[in-house]
Amino acid sequence: MEYLTLALDFIRNINVWLPELVERYDVWIYALITLIIFCEVGLVVAPFLPGDSMLFAIGALCATGAMDISIVLTAFPVAAILGDNFNRFLGTKIGHRAFAKGTGRIFNKKNYDKAHGFFEKYGPKAVTICRFMPFFRTYVPFVAGMSGMGFRSFLPWSIAGGTGWVLLCTFAGYFLGNIPFIQKHFEIVIISIVCISAIPAFVEWLRHRTKKTS
Repeated sequence: MEYLTLALDFIRNINVWLPELVERYDVWIYALITLIIFCEVGLVVAPFLPGDSMLFAIGALCATGAMDISIVLTAFPVAAILGDNFNRFLGTKIGHRAFAKGTGRIFNKKNYDKAHGFFEKYGPKAVTICRFMPFFRTYVPFVAGMSGMGFRSFLPWSIAGGTGWVLLCTFAGYFLGNIPFIQKHFEIVIISIVCISAIPAFVEWLRHRTKKTS
């Protein structure tokens, strides 16, 4: 129970924890964050891991020189892309079996219907769009694999989404993360980033609505 409480505190207050971890573990922090980014989207059971907030906090640390932005912008997009593709691979191999019963807390019909509906609505573009949306970024690659989306079709959209996501969140933190008001209202800022990140999906939704009404 103590470890669970600690993990939840880390997720909620990552802007406080991260500077301490960087100071304590130095270069090894890059390996840890790479693993977290990979697992957040690579393992369909880990949608709770921090993504947007962590990258925002990392951007703020890069601005102060505490972290190397060249490593961040090289290693973390690769981790995001590898996670996407591993998740798609899992979907091709165990997807239908995982959702067969449809009664679990993670592999249930409600989660499947949401992700499958999103994928069906936007097609391959969903792979890029979902990267900017919590929950969907974890499930859509898995469903894409279940739906038979091949590696060659999946990869370009995965590269665009993984790279764009890291750049957006990191540079947002780089330029805004050290402003005192933002530091005091970190959770509100992260919610705002998530909302802004969802704009591509909203634009696609408007386009679909326009097509249906025209």
